[in-house]
Amino acid sequence: MYVSCSTLCFARHSFEDALRAIAELQFTKFDAALHEAGPHLRPSEVAADVPAAAERLRYGGGLTPATFSVEIEADDDEEYQRQFKAVCRLASVSAVPLITMSAAPAGSPIDAEVKRLNRLTVVAGKEGVQLALATRIGTLTEDPEAAATLCERVPGLGVTLDPSHYLAGPHSGKNYDSLFPYVRHVQLRDTGRGANQFQVRVGQGEMEYGRIVAQLARCNYNRLLSVDIREAPDAPFAMQPEVRKLKYLLESLV
Repeated sequence: MYVSCSTLCFARHSFEDALRAIAELQFTKFDAALHEAGPHLRPSEVAADVPAAAERLRYGGGLTPATFSVEIEADDDEEYQRQFKAVCRLASVSAVPLITMSAAPAGSPIDAEVKRLNRLTVVAGKEGVQLALATRIGTLTEDPEAAATLCERVPGLGVTLDPSHYLAGPHSGKNYDSLFPYVRHVQLRDTGRGANQFQVRVGQGEMEYGRIVAQLARCNYNRLLSVDIREAPDAPFAMQPEVRKLKYLLESLV
């Protein structure tokens, strides 16, 4: 296993400055956030000029993109598919093997979501890219059983495990061990169970990093553990020290 860093750890910086901060912390791999409403690369920009987007990902100095976190906002399905295909193309030319996206909102019909995801995995597969669903509050994957069902019914689909959403979400305390065989990426921060404790200082939450790494090892997981502490305007702590602490903690476990 290897440790990477999300560009969202430095969301108040430009994309280039975020990469610079990640490089200064001596990461060699980063997770690029391609969120339409985000501060860095946008899927609509990628669709407009894939080579230009690829150039922005080439930071140099041994720092390379490892995964994409993608949030597309499109007015219709045709535009959604156009942007998704462009993102998959960007992943292919950038040697990024995995794209993480969100599942449909919680309460959505499973059958309809299976149909949608089957289409997306086929598109991604044509570019040699795998699709994974983030485990996320407010989506179908907020329930680990639903997440496992989607992976069982959609060939090639994986999970990006973000255990904070199972520690602080509506299914807090529910066992999610059934998901580990499907995990293709992991996003980590420290989290408590109380109100407003979704993201706390490293060491002040209840995240069981050691147990998670051990479970992944049992499933022969040899991919990335991503430091994914989200920078917000009202963050009560400086980001670089927290990112560094979690980096060292995870590196001590792998």
